[in-house]
Amino acid sequence: MKDTLPRPSFKAALRFWCKLGWISFGGTAAHIATMHDELVEKKRWISNRSFLHALSHCMILPGPEAQQLAIYIGWKLHGKRGGTVAGTLFVLPSMFILLALSVVYVRFGSLPWIAAIFNGLKPIVIALVIVALERIARRAVRGPIQGAVAMAAFAAMFFLEASLLTVMLGAIVLGIALTVVWPGLLHRPGKASAEEDEESYYIRHGSAGMKPIPVLWPMMKLAAVVLLLWLLPLPLFYFLVGDFRFWRGLALFFTKTAFVTIGGSYTVIPYVAQVAVLKLHWLTRLQMMDGFALAETTPGPLIIVVAFVGFLAGYNHFHGSLWMGTLGLLATTFYTFLPCFFFVFAGAPLVERTQDNPMIGGVLELITAVVVGAILDLTLFLGKAVIFPSGVADLKQLNVISLSGVILSLLLLHRFKLKVIPLILLGIGFGSIRYFLGF
Repeated sequence: MKDTLPRPSFKAALRFWCKLGWISFGGTAAHIATMHDELVEKKRWISNRSFLHALSHCMILPGPEAQQLAIYIGWKLHGKRGGTVAGTLFVLPSMFILLALSVVYVRFGSLPWIAAIFNGLKPIVIALVIVALERIARRAVRGPIQGAVAMAAFAAMFFLEASLLTVMLGAIVLGIALTVVWPGLLHRPGKASAEEDEESYYIRHGSAGMKPIPVLWPMMKLAAVVLLLWLLPLPLFYFLVGDFRFWRGLALFFTKTAFVTIGGSYTVIPYVAQVAVLKLHWLTRLQMMDGFALAETTPGPLIIVVAFVGFLAGYNHFHGSLWMGTLGLLATTFYTFLPCFFFVFAGAPLVERTQDNPMIGGVLELITAVVVGAILDLTLFLGKAVIFPSGVADLKQLNVISLSGVILSLLLLHRFKLKVIPLILLGIGFGSIRYFLGF
């Protein structure tokens, strides 16, 4: 048995969260892959069992689950200060990059050259997702029931186009039913503990991190603090900016958006597009599609596309003002992600208390299996778009260069153990060369 890892310093954690914010390309699956590789496999800050347990909880919370997982791990390492830093740094780089791209967009129009350059990243993203799928599936699918749920979840989403939220609710109902009918069938803590060396990690099952505390009173105090933070910008909008009705509407809309993001970014983006384009008329349908493309090329959660919507809302409403567009982007980011911190900080003590609860443990194991199915579905969805850009899975439509990029990326990751940052730089460089050479 290895010695227990000491708690990482706050400075070491800060360095990692800064790094993660700049390399987290590729959406949720790639974010999870990066965190699992860095925090479980390399740094050993959190055990695989604790990682998956926390991920299962984050999957059923509103908000981007990868960011919330970062908040939770930051909280486990250094309390609310650590969680706040982890969650903030996960979003800030993408926000600043998207701000710069938004300014360029409204000044020079569509940006095909950016899309072409970042095409070099797409095969790498597919490779990272495949790595995530293999690693998480190997440890999350502990038995035939979990395996069957993972495949059923994949089939429902891939062939029947069922939403992730619907599949997750089905897994919860199934988990409760199986636990009632056959206690101990799904969740066997002893077996899980024996399968990995928990003692060699800092955050592990049974670690004496946070002592059990009353949940209700701290949650009420936290809600009061979050509400105060939510209200703080409103007087500034009222007295300093003008057209308070617009800013109040923006704050309410994106706060509501934060509460309907159960199931991931792909669930909420159609909702944002429908309301912002058709009802509020903040931007056009084409601009919404361009914003989605820009968000795909930045690190951080895909839901950061709402920042582009907020930018154009302020820019268009105030007659082409870059300052109002910038303020709209900042306000949108604040009101979209502030609730995520509340959800995690309020629910984190509950995560600690559910690790040995048989029913909750069984349900969460099935949710983790659904995660595996969802990542498989996402792998094929993204892979088809990269390898068959026309949308038709036919050998004649096969993009040999992209397929070669995926294979080469997998080889560099597995065989030569290349780190994520050099691989990303290689992808950007290759995409740049392809664009300037015109092939």
